[in-house]
Amino acid sequence: MSAVSPSRTGARVERQPLSRYTTLGVGGPAEVWFAGDHAQLAEAMEAPYRILGGGSNLVISDQGVPERVIRLVGPLAERDLDPDPLLSTDDEIVTGWVGGGVPLPGLVRTLQKSGLSNLEGTVGIPAQVGGAVWMNAGTRYGEMFDGLHTIEIVTPQGTRQVSPDELQWGYRNSGIPRGHVVSRVRLKLRRSTPQAVLEKMDAADQARKGQPKMKTPGCAFKNPGGVSAGKLIDEAGLKGTRIGDAMIAPEHANFIVNLGGATAADVHALLDVIRARVGIPMELEYELWPEQL
Repeated sequence: MSAVSPSRTGARVERQPLSRYTTLGVGGPAEVWFAGDHAQLAEAMEAPYRILGGGSNLVISDQGVPERVIRLVGPLAERDLDPDPLLSTDDEIVTGWVGGGVPLPGLVRTLQKSGLSNLEGTVGIPAQVGGAVWMNAGTRYGEMFDGLHTIEIVTPQGTRQVSPDELQWGYRNSGIPRGHVVSRVRLKLRRSTPQAVLEKMDAADQARKGQPKMKTPGCAFKNPGGVSAGKLIDEAGLKGTRIGDAMIAPEHANFIVNLGGATAADVHALLDVIRARVGIPMELEYELWPEQL
């Protein structure tokens, strides 16, 4: 870790290995900007940049990336869950602003304890709110766009606030262009009870029991044409296949895990093996940094 010249807005800037911020535990160095407010975020976006949230669904090159890497901290990682009295009703509440840097798992648990429904289907997803919105993260029990009222999007050209209806969102896709930062959101939640919400979360959790517990970015491939990608990889006889310290998980074939010392090169080699053996077009669910290695 090494310090970089301080920013004029007070953002902390350090050169760090990105492996410390990814759920796979892989990734080379970059200049990391910790943006705690809109002024710091605007300064960070004055040069080529990438935004890094919870680090799931991501495979970063062993050489790192040349762009600045932005992480949301401070006020942009805080949450105001109080109901907005002008927008809330007896059955539904609209919250204050929730920062894009807020960890999603803790948020979901807090909503459950308050008996607030609409996001319980995202339980267990190791993401931050901004990244989860950007890719519309979810499970078959629900997704991020189930619980969104307003999305604040920041680009080098400025900040705008949109409703989900203004975006062409769908399965694992928000319609928000690459390079646009989800800085804050307001949630739209249905009033329920802690027990009812917990039961839905338990159902979603139960469906995840067969997933590996080791370091992993999550599902490697989207389901092609509604067919389970994991089933296709399993039928190709690839469970347990290993290259270096990267392995196709024995528990679920659509997960690649880090056995301890995996590199991005190991992961990419496994992805190539899967594509070749399955024999039909497979679209990655992972995001790759850089996009072409």
